[in-house]
Parts: sequence; structure tokens; C-alpha cells
Amino acid sequence: MNNKIRYANLIFVIRGEKVKLTKRLNTIADLVNRNSIVADVGTDHGYIPKYLIEKEIAKLVIATDISKGSLEKTINYIKEEDLSEYIITRLGNGLQPIKPFEVDTVIIAGMGGLLIVDILEESKDKLDTYLDYILQPMVGADELRKYLLNNGFKIINDKVVREGDKFYEIIHAIRGLEIVKNEVDYEISPLWFEDGDKTWKEMMESRLSILKSVKYDLKDRDSEKSRDRLIEINDKIKIYQEVLGVED
Repeated sequence: MNNKIRYANLIFVIRGEKVKLTKRLNTIADLVNRNSIVADVGTDHGYIPKYLIEKEIAKLVIATDISKGSLEKTINYIKEEDLSEYIITRLGNGLQPIKPFEVDTVIIAGMGGLLIVDILEESKDKLDTYLDYILQPMVGADELRKYLLNNGFKIINDKVVREGDKFYEIIHAIRGLEIVKNEVDYEISPLWFEDGDKTWKEMMESRLSILKSVKYDLKDRDSEKSRDRLIEINDKIKIYQEVLGVED
């Protein structure tokens, strides 16, 4: 046994190797405030909960999943590592297994943005009882931001990380009021411009390249739907180019 970890007057030992997270999951974990009680919604294998305990970031994690099979993997993992006292598992959908005021921080990662919206909306009566929301949509980040900023949330951190050829947007929100100055802010976060990390530029360049390819494919099509789509794409290309400071 190794890796002794101390919490206040409690000492426990983690067996086995330390958890090594991907850059995406590591960025999510780094946004969690120390000494938090955390809900990891859709925990899957339970990597984030173990990491948060191992690194003394969280003092307790409630790991939930809608899939019994996925949760069983987490339960077995926790038992093997002797972490049952510090990581609680619950079967259920979204935030339903979490009681009001039971946690400080809610993590919802690895799902579509609209699914995250649905999870938040279904537990709207409890949202004021939690402090921090760390959300990582696989797609639809603009829809998620739109929901947050129109439903009593303030975005305090907005990260873009890259793993290979994939980009991930990670949103840290709290309850509060934020005024949206422009619709484009839902897709292009103003916080990116304040961050020293320029990964968001790489993501925007990649998206611009995709848009130009779609535009090329549409240029010879003459249906009304194609023409409308082309107008939409041209507008978006113009916005991206302005943000990136490039021209055709």
C-alpha cells in the first residue's frame, strides 16, 4: 500500500497506481474548488471521483450514472481501491439521485449540450442549492451556453482543450446574472479572449476550414434549402474570419 493521503484528522491509503486523466478530464478536475463535495453525473468508470480524492481536491464525491453496468464498474473500482468511505455511488438519471444542498459542485461531462440542458431543466427546483457547475458538452456548447445565460447562470470560466484532432469546450458556471451583448457570444465565448491559452483559435480555424468545405459543396446546388444554408454559412464564415483576423 502507498500514497498516504490526509484529510483533517482522517488518513486513508489508496492501493494501486495513481489515476492518470486525459487532458480533458484533468482540466475538468482542476476547475473543482478544494474541499468540495462533488456530484459526478454520468461518472462511467469513476476516474474523476478517484482523482479528486487522490489529489485531496474533494472530501467526498457522489458518483451517479443512469447505466447499471457502468456504475457496477465504478463500484468495483472503488472497492478495489478501498474508497467506499469517500466515493458514494448512486444509480439514477441526471441530478435526480442528488438531494438539494447535498453537494457544492456538479460535474456533467461527456454528453451532448442539449442533454445537459435537459438534465438541468429537469432539476430546476434544485439548481440554486448547488454552488458550481462544471459542464463539458461533446457537441452543442452554444446551445448549453444559451440555456445557462438565459436561466440564471453566470459563466466564470470557459476552456478549450485539444486531444489529438478533437477539441472540447469546458464551461464553469455559477448561479448569477450575466448580460449577453451579442448572440455570437453563445458560440464564441468572450472569456476565450481573456485566457492566455489560444487553443480556442485552433478550434475556430478548424471549424472555419470545415465551413469552407461545406460552402464549396453547396455552391452548385440550386434548391431553396441549399441557398438558405449557404447564406447561413457565409455569415458564419465572416464572423469566424473577423474573430481570427483573417480574410479569404
